Amino acid sequence: MDLRRIRQHWGKGKAGFVATAVATVVASAGTFLVQARGPEPAVLAPPASVSVSALPTQGKQVLGQIHQGGPFRYEKDGTVFFNREGLLPRERRGYYREYTVPTPGLNHRGARRIVCGGVRPVAPDACYYTEDHYSSFRRIVQ
Repeated sequence: MDLRRIRQHWGKGKAGFVATAVATVVASAGTFLVQARGPEPAVLAPPASVSVSALPTQGKQVLGQIHQGGPFRYEKDGTVFFNREGLLPRERRGYYREYTVPTPGLNHRGARRIVCGGVRPVAPDACYYTEDHYSSFRRIVQ
């Protein structure tokens, strides 16, 4: 119903004014809902980097083992990393694999990992180091 018809139906005076105001608010709300957009998707900032030479000794050793195809110390090494945290660039499932970087003095896997991505595990496209169990990553560079 347009405003002219509302005015004719309700007449002049307070009732007509209220009806006109209500119709205007309803029409405006509909326009707002159509035009409103949700928040823009977050842009993933590239991870910071770390040079191979700055990795802990154990990290350098694991990186060498990755390029040789093993052997690896832990059963979980070389398994698919799902990137549930969303901190690494988005890739298809199975693209990333994780490897444990041993921490001296611990009798368990600890928090340090190298995560590599690529079609061929022995020739990854990129590798990332985390020392806080996937809370942050740094891209490994030469």
